Amino acid sequence: MSSDSVPFPPACGGGASDDLKLSSYDFQLPQERIAQRPVEPRHSARLLAVGAPAAGSSAGNAPDCRHLRVWDLQQELRPGDLLVVNDTRVLRARLQARRRSGGHVELLVLEPWLEEPGPPAPGRWLCLAKPAKRLQSGEALEVIAEGQDPLPVEICGRDAETGGCIVQFPAACADAASLEPLLVRYGAIPLPPYIHEHDAGDNDRYQTRYAARPGAVAAPTAGLHLSDALLAAIQVRGVALATTTLHVGLGTFRPVETEDLRGLELHSEWVEVSPELVAAVQACRARGGRVIAIGTTSVRSLEGVAALNGGELRPHSGPVNLVIQPGFRFAVVQGLLTNFHLPRSSLLLLVSALLGRRRLLALYAEAIEREYRFFSYGDAMWIPPEAVLPEAVSP
Repeated sequence: MSSDSVPFPPACGGGASDDLKLSSYDFQLPQERIAQRPVEPRHSARLLAVGAPAAGSSAGNAPDCRHLRVWDLQQELRPGDLLVVNDTRVLRARLQARRRSGGHVELLVLEPWLEEPGPPAPGRWLCLAKPAKRLQSGEALEVIAEGQDPLPVEICGRDAETGGCIVQFPAACADAASLEPLLVRYGAIPLPPYIHEHDAGDNDRYQTRYAARPGAVAAPTAGLHLSDALLAAIQVRGVALATTTLHVGLGTFRPVETEDLRGLELHSEWVEVSPELVAAVQACRARGGRVIAIGTTSVRSLEGVAALNGGELRPHSGPVNLVIQPGFRFAVVQGLLTNFHLPRSSLLLLVSALLGRRRLLALYAEAIEREYRFFSYGDAMWIPPEAVLPEAVSP
């Protein structure tokens, strides 16, 4: 591919210091490359398989990669490997409401509101609202849906950090499991704003096949590619499967707004690493297998919890706030299946930490030229352990 066809800014050819600038993670993506609907079956999506890093390579060189289908992932894995998947389930978290004046409000339910100090107030949830500026503390709203009686809720306050509103739902709705039945009646799956085609099939298709624990407001999208047939074939091959839970929230999809990435902080997300997962990782290492993460959320679960424990994976349940960008050393994850991510996003930083920013952007240019489909319903990238930069791995 000629350098003229690479849709990336000149900063991408700069030195290592550019890794710390948000503008260095920008790229131009034609609108037609943004996937509006998923392919069927799930495993028929295209798969860009990354090759080993070449010594002395530059951003102008054609990247070393192969063009496969997600179904081929089973042949890329080895008996003894361990796949770690995120078993979160996406809530129907987008709600329509009206004010007493008759004005319309859209709410996106994010997470239970935690009062500090003290226990959480039952039924209070942090929500993003549109329009948000007009809403006042103490204002009553009615959540509405076709065929349902209006549900009264109240604005209890604002959250300065996120710009969100604190909304009082029925007190019984204290956690995701108890709120989910209400959201099933009133809510809709919160597809990303760049997806303009919606249908009833999204309620199933925007969930992984192993989604089990409610709490996310966006899907762990790499897992959307894994069909029942592919999961069965992978396990027949002798690859083990283990689950973590990270409820995808504001930290995943909130835009990065600081140019200097040295002080970047993300909104924390709730993570669970079970004793069974820790044992599965230890057993994988003992038999010489490789720990493969399905999606960036699985990476953040494993590495975030390990970072809390000096690089050792231990059981954990609670919030984790970890920025992964070039210079990070991975203590647990050795390979990754991931989607193609938005420019200037924290997810692009994470994948750059495994591959290097310049190499990743060259791979993205290759994917754009070959008409891969991007973002949540798009195609996938396979980063085997041999493709990871040696300096990205903890000694």
